[in-house]
Amino acid sequence: MASRQRAVSRLIAQAGQMLLAHGAESALVVGIMERMGRACGMTEVEVSLSAGSLVVTTLESDHCITTTRRCADRGINMRAVTQIQRICIMMEKGLLDHSLAQKKLNQISPERYNRWLVVLMIGLSCSSFSRLAGGDWTVFAITFVASAVGMFVRQEIGHRHFNPLLNFAATAFVTSVISAQAVLYQLGNKPTIVMASSVLMLVPGFPLINSVADMLKGFVNVGIARFVMASLLTLATCLGIIAAMSITGVWGW
Repeated sequence: MASRQRAVSRLIAQAGQMLLAHGAESALVVGIMERMGRACGMTEVEVSLSAGSLVVTTLESDHCITTTRRCADRGINMRAVTQIQRICIMMEKGLLDHSLAQKKLNQISPERYNRWLVVLMIGLSCSSFSRLAGGDWTVFAITFVASAVGMFVRQEIGHRHFNPLLNFAATAFVTSVISAQAVLYQLGNKPTIVMASSVLMLVPGFPLINSVADMLKGFVNVGIARFVMASLLTLATCLGIIAAMSITGVWGW
């Protein structure tokens, strides 16, 4: 019985660890962990979350087991989150026991889109914003080039596991230097739109949304930590933009 409870506790902790690492909001993490525990026959499941770790306690037949896990940031990946949710639902329906669920959990791999497809779509999305802001096709083209090159730089720095703050600052710098050429040479009808639109890919929207959601749902500590990290990423982006403006002499959008 105790060995089974230990296995269930490890399963729950690993699921929560993966959910936090891939950007799930705190209420979802706690909910999934508790549901998985009850599906495995646990009398009670208690979960405590912090910015970089979690603690889970399972209770079965008056026997208590507590385990702690550190949660490193693995990047936002909703595919992994939805796969864990499917495992939880299958456990609740009785299609999986804890051993089969553990095997499926170990098989989850956070697959990502082709990097060149991401570069293309980021370029199109930022350049589309420039068109919506009133830019002509010249502005559209320069925004596409600046944002696509910036995303390529961001991927290259990310693959080398540099600090995310340095990554955002360097990406903002490169993107702003390229987009500033539109202002220097007066390309297009509204060249300043290029500088504003090309760095929109660096807005940390997902962390900001999660931070507010966490605080509204009672996970204040995690919400504040996520908000601070999102704010630091924004600050790093601003520093990169200011550095590019200082070098090119183009001030203001």
